[in-house]
Amino acid sequence: MSDTSVNVEARFRKLMLARSPAERLAMACRMFSTAKALVRAGILEEYGLKGPNQVREYMFLRLYGKDFRETEKAKILNSWKVT
Repeated sequence: MSDTSVNVEARFRKLMLARSPAERLAMACRMFSTAKALVRAGILEEYGLKGPNQVREYMFLRLYGKDFRETEKAKILNSWKVT
């Protein structure tokens, strides 16, 4: 389902394809940076975390938590712990 008309979608696609691959990659990188900043702000507000390690763990779980099995997530998180 989409609320975008076919004409508008076609125009948007044409505009995006007119950009160079480098420009499209730069746009994607900026969008991902913005998304990470929004996720970080939400985590800080929701959980009131102070330490950068806690924020890193929560961000990993929010962004990539569904991409890994529980055992894999535990391995990744444990690998970040300082001994």
